[in-house]
Amino acid sequence: MIYDSLKRLLDIIGSAVGLVILSPIFLLVAIAIKVDSPGPVFADTPMRAGNDGTLFKIYKFRSMVKNAHELLEKNPKLLVEYKRNSYKIFNDPRITRVGKILRRYSVDEFPQLFNILKGEMSLVGPRAYYPYELEEQQKKYPSSRKYVKIILSGKPGLTGVWQVTGRSEINFDKRVKMDASYVKKKSIIYDFWLILKTIPAVLYGRGAI
Repeated sequence: MIYDSLKRLLDIIGSAVGLVILSPIFLLVAIAIKVDSPGPVFADTPMRAGNDGTLFKIYKFRSMVKNAHELLEKNPKLLVEYKRNSYKIFNDPRITRVGKILRRYSVDEFPQLFNILKGEMSLVGPRAYYPYELEEQQKKYPSSRKYVKIILSGKPGLTGVWQVTGRSEINFDKRVKMDASYVKKKSIIYDFWLILKTIPAVLYGRGAI
């Protein structure tokens, strides 16, 4: 389709230009992360579900302490809150000082430009969900199954509808409905509009945790 070809071209150009422009910021962020806490620069996160459910490794700056996911599994109280709040933890004790700043302004997401250049993600698209998140939440919200199927027919995005309209303030059932609606729309103009909407959303840090 013309839309898919044009979207991929924009992804390649946009991610390549973004990586060049943001390279000084990448260096500064890497130094800040290493100085602030022990551990790698990039987060060791579980695999995400991409196009057609294909699993891929997402690139993110580390905003939490080393082995954060292992600590979550070993802390029953945190694990309960994590699942109760649609896989979010408010005032998460695992987040580092630098990590709080990175997450508030979505700087931790910038390395996903590498995923976009590789073709695993797009500049605009649905959220990159965890496989276990999709499985467990579809049990909780059975009506969401039809939306998840639509979502997995496209690529996850660095930004998207839910990212510019509240992010963590939106629960799974509403989020997947929004993402599915985006996938079905297939509009480059709408993509550009969402990219423009992303700028104030990031600056104000709405819904970031």
